[in-house]
Amino acid sequence: MFDKTLAELASGLENGDFSSVELTQAYLDRIHAEDSKYNSYITVTDEIALSQAKAADEARAAGTAGPFTGLPIAQKDIFCTDGVRTSCASKMLDNFIAPYNATVVDKFNTAGAVMLGKTNMDEFAMGSSNESSFYGPSRNPWNTDCVPGGSSGGSAAAVAARLAPAATGTDTGGSIRQPAALCGITGLKPTYGRVSRFGMIAFASSLDQGGPMARTAEDAALMLNVMAGFDPRDSTSMQQAVPDFTADLALPLKGLTIGLPKEYFPDDLSPAIALQVQNAVKEYEALGATVKEVSLPNTALAIPAYYIIAPAEASSNLSRFDGVRYGYRCDEPVNLEDLYKRSRGEGFGPEVQRRIMVGTYALSEGFYDAYYKKAQQIRRLIKQDFVNVLNEVDVIMGPTTPHPAFKLGEKSSDPIAMYMEDIFTIALNLAGLPGMSVPCGQTDGLPVGLQIIGNYFAEQKLLNVAHQFQLATDWHKQTPDGI
Repeated sequence: MFDKTLAELASGLENGDFSSVELTQAYLDRIHAEDSKYNSYITVTDEIALSQAKAADEARAAGTAGPFTGLPIAQKDIFCTDGVRTSCASKMLDNFIAPYNATVVDKFNTAGAVMLGKTNMDEFAMGSSNESSFYGPSRNPWNTDCVPGGSSGGSAAAVAARLAPAATGTDTGGSIRQPAALCGITGLKPTYGRVSRFGMIAFASSLDQGGPMARTAEDAALMLNVMAGFDPRDSTSMQQAVPDFTADLALPLKGLTIGLPKEYFPDDLSPAIALQVQNAVKEYEALGATVKEVSLPNTALAIPAYYIIAPAEASSNLSRFDGVRYGYRCDEPVNLEDLYKRSRGEGFGPEVQRRIMVGTYALSEGFYDAYYKKAQQIRRLIKQDFVNVLNEVDVIMGPTTPHPAFKLGEKSSDPIAMYMEDIFTIALNLAGLPGMSVPCGQTDGLPVGLQIIGNYFAEQKLLNVAHQFQLATDWHKQTPDGI
């Protein structure tokens, strides 16, 4: 049962092979028995899950079940869930019980999904390894001495360890795609505005985007069918028609043009990563695609631009956590200034504090034009690079990460080294483009991810391209030892 994809589980529920209650209880039992190895969940919602599963079985018996009815998933602990702790993996929100649901959560509830729990993450989604979590790091199921990636590392680990068939994630600079690559699963960052951000606790508002994390492209398409859509409560939500993302999965790839940016294959790229990506591209050529070298000349500027823009927006968004209205409050403050300083100093971890300080500095008088404004100008150049290339090719491909999963603690004392792990993913968030990572090989027993980038609102094309690759290969079917 645990090795079935979402699509296979949906078929099993439809055929009566098992009930949603049986399926849900099996996953809950597995989580309680196995998650101590991986720390992928912050909160497991047994009662809610079984109640939703029972309601799903009743809907199926009444003939009112939909495609997603009764399917269990996990929610990243950045999405507000009514009556359930929503912590963002931070001491600041350790005691916060959300009074409403995020739109993404409401959509899954309406679709009849079952929520197994809330997954671990980097604190306030700030990190590339899941090591900044107040609840301790998640561990990579392929090697528990290694990180699962971040910030959606708990979601990726849960799916890879078969503790959930699928999970939600959020991607601000690669936080769906990078952990998907390191854990050997499929992750999709939709076009900015495709999925509502209402009720998704903000890190960097112009960059954050929710998306699906699952075993296969088909499963990601099923999830995106639920998640996508205009939301009047989100001012950045796009009034864009939502297609059936599963409709084009079977289309052949003959005539597909793939762009390979020379900037995505630098000298310091892991040779093993480069080899696996090149082998994946050859597989696409065998499926009928043609390949051409392209250039994204401003790629090297993505990291410095991002680490001005994202911290600046984080500085603004996190100013609301002041110890007054909700969240962590220090003990016995002597005055208002002491309340602010100690609540924030004690409630935020080192990485969050670092980014708040960088962002506040970049927005301060005398530095705004030199840093923030300049970073936004570079952002425009990066976006134009993609627009130019995507006028010539259907999709862009390259490695998702420059290295496979690294050891816990290996980069935590060097923030710059950690930031560089997102070198191939960050530019998409600056441009607002959709992108996904699919497993394309292994090196030293660790997964390698292939990144596929498409034009605005071209998620159907990305999912088709990924699905056809997964029909021809079995990297997405590989399972960590002991799972």
